[in-house]
Amino acid sequence: MKKTITFACLHFTVAFTVAYLLTGSAVIGGAVALVEPAVNTVVFYFHERVWKKFESQSANKINDSSEQAFSSNDMTFVS
Repeated sequence: MKKTITFACLHFTVAFTVAYLLTGSAVIGGAVALVEPAVNTVVFYFHERVWKKFESQSANKINDSSEQAFSSNDMTFVS
């Protein structure tokens, strides 16, 4: 949790600094520092959902192809 909090502080600081340097306005810098991380958090949530679907589809394709390869190579040993 400490790492998350320190990263959030770092993110706010960078967002404020960049916006302030570009505009020269502390008000705009503060607004950007509050809005940008919030928007980024929402975007990240949806990115993770899409990414999990992608990973699950990839895993299913790998499992399907390995099962097909195994079934086509079945061998019966008779003693």
